[in-house]
Amino acid sequence: MRLRKIPRAGEYIAAHPELAVVGGENLSGNWQSIFEEPQPIHIEIGMGKGGFINALARRNPEINFIGIELYDSVLLRALEKLVENPLPNLRLMHADAANLTEVFEKGEVSKIYLNFSDPWPKNRHTKRRLTHEGFLKVYQEILVDNGKLQLKTDNRSLFEYSVLSFNQYGMKFSDISVDLHADPETYPDNVMTEYEMKFCGLGHPIYLLEANF
Repeated sequence: MRLRKIPRAGEYIAAHPELAVVGGENLSGNWQSIFEEPQPIHIEIGMGKGGFINALARRNPEINFIGIELYDSVLLRALEKLVENPLPNLRLMHADAANLTEVFEKGEVSKIYLNFSDPWPKNRHTKRRLTHEGFLKVYQEILVDNGKLQLKTDNRSLFEYSVLSFNQYGMKFSDISVDLHADPETYPDNVMTEYEMKFCGLGHPIYLLEANF
């Protein structure tokens, strides 16, 4: 489905620099300065409309969160929510995941979330998958030692590809599920994304993968 471009998105984002960062290179090594308290930083790459990371920030005031989105028309929706109900431990960023080593210094991030990323199913697009070796190198560069990466997806092919990619990269698996919602008591603290709610409602299994570098 083609993304609908919202002409006012860039202007709206620029009008709220206290909540949304464009690019972020000028904050490399100094991200704690945009939060009220110096706390561990967790980031979500491809946050969509921001429901997941907003809920995480509300549940975990002891962690600082940054929601990252490539498309300004999508980030706009998350920003509108945050403007209406600001959170001291949540900020948003308009940036490309491939450039994150220019945005964060080594050890600035404690955990990375990848939720329902584009599976890029064609072989010629393999390098665009957010769990490709090229991106894993980026994540390892910005994470603390033994930093954690968590993936959720409804796409079995992406899940299987990611398991293989993580393993070949030498990551240590801490959690794997092929049906996250089969037993709700197993993951009582799971925060659902907008896509997760949709696919669960359709009866699709949700795959979870968590590993450390």
